Amino acid sequence: MSEIIKALVVDDEPNQSNLIRKVLVKKGLDVTEENDSVEAKRLIKSNFYDLIVSDLQMPEVSGMDLLNITPKETLFIMITGFGSVLSAVESMKNGAYDYVNKPFNLDEFILKIEKAIEKINITKELYSFKNLVTEKEPYLGIIGTSKRMMEVYDFIDKTSKINVNVLIQGQSGTGKELVARALHFSSDRKDHPFVAINCSAIPENLLESELFGHTKGAFTGATENQKGVFEQANNGTLFLDEIAEMPYQLQAKLLRVLENWEFKPIGSDKIKTVDVRLISATNQNIQEMISNKLFREDLFYRISTISLNLPTLNDRISDIPALTNHILKNISKKFGKEIKIAPDAISLLTKHNYKGNVRELENILEQAAVSASNNKIEVKNLTISEDKTFLDDCLANTDGMSLKDLERKYILKVLETTNGNKKKAAEKLGIDRKTLYNKLSEFGLLTKE
Repeated sequence: MSEIIKALVVDDEPNQSNLIRKVLVKKGLDVTEENDSVEAKRLIKSNFYDLIVSDLQMPEVSGMDLLNITPKETLFIMITGFGSVLSAVESMKNGAYDYVNKPFNLDEFILKIEKAIEKINITKELYSFKNLVTEKEPYLGIIGTSKRMMEVYDFIDKTSKINVNVLIQGQSGTGKELVARALHFSSDRKDHPFVAINCSAIPENLLESELFGHTKGAFTGATENQKGVFEQANNGTLFLDEIAEMPYQLQAKLLRVLENWEFKPIGSDKIKTVDVRLISATNQNIQEMISNKLFREDLFYRISTISLNLPTLNDRISDIPALTNHILKNISKKFGKEIKIAPDAISLLTKHNYKGNVRELENILEQAAVSASNNKIEVKNLTISEDKTFLDDCLANTDGMSLKDLERKYILKVLETTNGNKKKAAEKLGIDRKTLYNKLSEFGLLTKE
C-alpha cells in the first residue's frame, strides 16, 4: 500500500478551495485547506507536502511567492486566471509541475491530479526501495523514509568517498554512530578497521593513552606496550563520540596530530605516522562551548571539514511505524517469541514527545513487551500519555507565573506541536481561529511575514 500523499490547497476564495479539497480527498489524499496566503507560506516553510495546489493571484502573498519557497521535491500546480498564458508559462519556468486555467474544467483538473498522484507514488516507491537498501550494508540498520532521513542518506552517498574529517551533531539517541559506520562501510576504507570510542566514558587520565597508546612502564599500571585507537584505525576510520567532552589540554594534542597525522605514544620518543579518516560526534552546542573557552575553535575547524546535523525523532515522526517494527524484531529475538503491536498503540507512539529519540522509543517498547499479554503490545502497556507528556512540558518552570503568562506559554507550546499551523492549533485549543489570532495579538505574538 502506498504511503498517504499530503497535499496543501491554497486559495483566498473558500468555495474554490473547498471544491479542490473535495476532489483531492476523494482521491485518497491527506489535505490541508488554507485561505490565508500568509499562513500558507508559514505552512510550506514548516511542513513537507507532496502536492501543493495554489491560486496565482492572492493578497499579500502570491502563488508565485509560494512556488519560490516550495521544495523541489514537491509537485506544484498553479491555478491561473482565464487566458493568462504568460502567467502559466512563467510558473512552469519557475518549477511548477502543471497549471490550470480558471474557471477550470473539472474533468481536466481531475486528470492532471491523477497524473500528479502517479508521479508522486512512483517517487515514493523509489524512496522506499532506497530505504530497503539502507537497512543493509552500507547503512547498517538506519531506518526511515522521511524527507529528513533521505537527506541523511544523500549526505552519506556524497560524503563517504571524500577523504575529509566529518563532524556529526545531534541529540543523544539520534544514531550518530550508525551514520559514522555507514560513512565508513560505504567508503574506500571499508576493508580496513572502524574503531569507535566514547570520549566521555573514559577517565581523563586514561584518555590520552587510549588515543595514542603507551609503552611498557610509561606510568603506574602500564605493564605492556599498548596501541592507541589512532594506530588501531590505521588506513581505516576512527570515530570519536562525544568529542566535546575531551579535556581542553588534550584537545591541543589532538590538534597537533590532525595537522600531520603524527604522534608519539606516552613514554616513547618514536614518532608514528598513520592514515586515518576522523569522524567526530557531539550532542553539545559546540559553538557555545567555544565561546565559553571549553572547546578549541581551531580544533573545531579541523574536525568539521564537513558537518551533518541529525534530525530528532520528533522531526521524523513518519518513521516511527517502521522503526517500531524494526525494534520489535530485535526484541522478539531477545525474548525468544514474536512480539506484535496494536495499531492504536503505534498511533499513540507517533504522538509522544521524544526527548531521548530512538533510544527512548526502544526503552518504551521493551518495557511494554514485558507486560504485554498474548505477546501483543496494547495502549495500556505503553508507559506514555500524550496529554500528560504535553502538560508536564507546559507546566515546567511555571512557579510565580501569572495566569496570563501561563496561557501565553500554553498557546506557544500548542503552536510548536503544530509547526506554526494556526488552524490546527486552534482546533487543539478548542477555539476558533479568530479567537486564536486575537490572543496572539494580545500577547504581542502576531507578526506579518
